[in-house]
Amino acid sequence: MYSFWQRLTLSDLSLTGVLEASYLHRWVGSLQSWRQQSWLMQWGDEIGAILTSLIFIVSPFEKSIPGLSTETVGLLMIAVAAFWLLLTVSDEKNAGVTPIHVTVLVFWAVSAIATGLSPVRDAAMGGLSKLSLYLLLFVMLARLCRSSRIRNWLIAIYLNTAFFVSGYGVHQSIYGAKQLGNWVDAESTLAKTTRVYSYLNNPNLLAGYLLPAIAFSLAAFFIWRGWVQKTLAVVMVAVNTYCLLVTYCRGAWIGLAIGIVVAAGLVYYWLRPQLPKFWRSWGFPIVLGSIVAIGGLAIMVIPSLHDRVLSIFSGSKDSSNNVRLEVWKAVSKMTHDRPILGFGPGDRVFKKIYPIYQTSPRFSAIGAYSVFLETIVEVGYLGFACLIWLLVVTANYGIQGLRRLRQTGDPQAFWLMAAIVSMVATIAQGATDTVWYRPEVQTLWWLTVAIVASFYQPVVAISEGRE
Repeated sequence: MYSFWQRLTLSDLSLTGVLEASYLHRWVGSLQSWRQQSWLMQWGDEIGAILTSLIFIVSPFEKSIPGLSTETVGLLMIAVAAFWLLLTVSDEKNAGVTPIHVTVLVFWAVSAIATGLSPVRDAAMGGLSKLSLYLLLFVMLARLCRSSRIRNWLIAIYLNTAFFVSGYGVHQSIYGAKQLGNWVDAESTLAKTTRVYSYLNNPNLLAGYLLPAIAFSLAAFFIWRGWVQKTLAVVMVAVNTYCLLVTYCRGAWIGLAIGIVVAAGLVYYWLRPQLPKFWRSWGFPIVLGSIVAIGGLAIMVIPSLHDRVLSIFSGSKDSSNNVRLEVWKAVSKMTHDRPILGFGPGDRVFKKIYPIYQTSPRFSAIGAYSVFLETIVEVGYLGFACLIWLLVVTANYGIQGLRRLRQTGDPQAFWLMAAIVSMVATIAQGATDTVWYRPEVQTLWWLTVAIVASFYQPVVAISEGRE
């Protein structure tokens, strides 16, 4: 069983041998001498950090500020991809490649095959292009985050931007905001409730954007130095959490609840060696019970929270639930017809294929309302298996990194914990929504995966450290 787990998580994979056998990897380092002589390229990682920072600064405002658009974010991602290529060909060989990179590459390869076999190949090519840009953003971020200084910088950029976004959301909650869509069932008790959306113009998207902000702002309290910064981190946690709650996004609430439980477990794991014997045995059950009790009390006491949570279990009586159920019926037929490699990646593919399977003109959709179902529709069960493999490998190396950092007492472990919590919470929301595919959330997803990858150490290095 242990041997199977080692193989599944690529724990015994010799990356050096794989890379040396790769034809493309032979180009890595071909311009290394030029880079050493170039004054500008001495600051290559810093330039890359500035380019990627612009993506996190611009993406939440693309719908609200004139002159900005999804194309703007796309151009910035193209610039990041091009600069990553320049850095790579002038870099040291075998630098920074992890087993997580391998699973990402395999997922891309399956997506490329699905594109080639797609019945709507032109639309799928567009989806593959977008996917490629996101994956290149990941490899750039994984490279940059190996530096704790740049990692701190990128997270601080995101947190300050998210603080500004959530601040406007709080303003909308207090002073009201025009509802831009049918986000609340007109027949429910929450029909007149304001669901805030800030600059993102969509409450579910705003909620998905803020889930990582809550985790990272909490981690910032333990990493940032000085009481001014720590106070700012506490304020960020409060504002981000309140703003997420008043989006009334049920999927994000579920993600937040699961994230809190995972965060409690990781912090308990971090503190366990220092705890007295009683708390080592009973600490986590007591904390978990307290979380459940507080959450249950809040659901019973706060009417809007009570009604919204109950709507989750109301089935087709809730209009939002009903739409999802009907879309999922059509999606099941789509996956039945092309189960292995799907119809090809991208939202344009779904928009072209879904009307053929649509159960009623009333239930139009631009996505499958589930990351997992969307993945199966786009790249089939084979691609879905690759996604699960990526998640398993990432989680495995996240826990390994946390174990190593616990031995040294490195506070950077709180960024790692925040990244793991963010991934879990985002996937939990994505189980019944597809905001995961939007640039505002997708870029953050790959940031969290990159942060986990940045803590990776080769097996040889780890074994040497233990000896």
